[in-house]
Parts: sequence; structure tokens; C-alpha cells
Amino acid sequence: MKVGLLIAIERELKAFLESGEAIREENCCGRKVYRAQMGENEVIALCSGWGEIDAAAGTQLLIACYGCQQVWNFGVTGALDPALKVEDLFVVQGACHYDYDVSLIDAVKPHQYSEFPDEFIPLDRGLIEKAKEAAPELRETRVASGDRFVEDRAFKRELFEKGCQICDMEIAAIARVCFLNQVPCLSIKCISDTYEGDGGDFQTNVERSAAAAFRTLRKLLEA
Repeated sequence: MKVGLLIAIERELKAFLESGEAIREENCCGRKVYRAQMGENEVIALCSGWGEIDAAAGTQLLIACYGCQQVWNFGVTGALDPALKVEDLFVVQGACHYDYDVSLIDAVKPHQYSEFPDEFIPLDRGLIEKAKEAAPELRETRVASGDRFVEDRAFKRELFEKGCQICDMEIAAIARVCFLNQVPCLSIKCISDTYEGDGGDFQTNVERSAAAAFRTLRKLLEA
């Protein structure tokens, strides 16, 4: 299986680069791409950069230029649920792109793409079940995804009330592009900053939380 691995930032990518695998680096369309054999899978990894636009571009590159049959994502996430702790692990079942809203001109809810029955972009159910089998500690969750680092607690409560436990800046784009290309998508997330936390907590925890997410994803790659 050829698996595309989309990672947002260099501090998350570090977990993959320091995994001990034999990794080859190459360039494609001006981007660094990393290739490795993990179990029976050829992994093509790309660090996209922050946000939905860069994540969408990176996902399409992995699919169109490398023929990836699945796209997987791992990384850190912020908690919207006050009960969550640093290094809690999740597999994403759906992503709400909270910056997207055409409800004033189309017969949809705020944040809903017309192809879906509600405001959540679904990820691949088969991969979710395989991930939970390989790593029983994973909990399913829904993500609020948009182009901002969420620190304000009032906004966290607003997103939590939409049915999301965690937030990030990329997975809505990754899931949307995979849907359009009919490519299965998986995302493993690990808490770096809690509901009470802020950007300082992110800076403190990003590398160890990213490493925990990658260890979990690796179990599935090698299963």
C-alpha cells in the first residue's frame, strides 16, 4: 500500500524523521518529500505548513504526484472539552470546517458542504476501525478545523457546543481533498494544549504529543 503522510509543521514531522526508518529525501514541485518503507507500506511524507490552504495543496500533491492510495495525518491538537488532558489520543471520525459558511445562499447549515448530511466531513470508517483495533487507547472524536490557533475560552466553548472535542488547523482540508479524490483518509491526534491551556502549553508539549501520535499511527502501519 502506498500511504501519503501529511504533517503540518516541522516539530511534528520530527517524530517521523527520528523514527529510525531508512528515509530518502527528494523534491517535488519545490517541496521536500520523504520516503520510507514501513511494514508492507511505502510511506510518502510531506510537511505541508500551517492551515487549510497549505494542507489542501499538500494532500493533492501526495495523491496526484505520488499516487497515494490513502492519506494519513498525525499531529497535535487543542482541547475544547475541559475534561481532556495532555497526551490524550484520538482518531478523528469527522471534521467541521468552522470557517466555511454558504448557508445564506444555499440550502445547507453553517459549515456544511452540500455533499454531506451535516456539517461534519467524514473520515474513512474502515481505517478508523483498524486504528482502534491496533491501538485500543484511541477514542473517536470530531474536530473543529479552521485557520486560527484557538486560545480564547469563549470560542472554545462555542466550538465544543457544535459537537467538537478538539480543534486543529488542517484536517478539514485533508479530509475534503481526500473525499474529492475518492481516497481514504485517517487522522490520529494527540492533545498538546488543554481547555485551560494556551500557546505556551502548545510550545511546551508539541514535540512529545506529536511523538505519541506518531507511535500510535506506527502501530497501524506495522500491523
